Amino acid sequence: MSASGIHHLGLSVSDLDQTSAFFTDCLGWKVAREVPDYPARFVTNGTAFFTLWQTGPQATAFDRKNQVGLHHVALAVADESELLSLFARIEAYPGVQVEFAPQPVGDGPARHCMFYEPGGIRMELFLAP
Repeated sequence: MSASGIHHLGLSVSDLDQTSAFFTDCLGWKVAREVPDYPARFVTNGTAFFTLWQTGPQATAFDRKNQVGLHHVALAVADESELLSLFARIEAYPGVQVEFAPQPVGDGPARHCMFYEPGGIRMELFLAP
């Protein structure tokens, strides 16, 4: 017996409102649940389910080269058109930092791009044709 996949991904975020707005306003996800006392907000695109947890004021930004933890989260896209149109929305969204625009992964045919959402979570769009 083994696990059959990821049920949800929990992310600690520096600004719950800013990060959840990125998921809903830019990516088109929906808020599935909120826990105001924590505070936390759970977002979904109907397939993936992320739990966003507000950090305290002493939290520091993640350093992917020097800390154990989430390196990045990759979201699958269906085709080149979706990759390019979603990247254009992401690139124009306030507070997003683009690491690199869509490009081949190695010799291809897969393509990807990397960015930081406004709250600092490193993310990737990945096209695996």
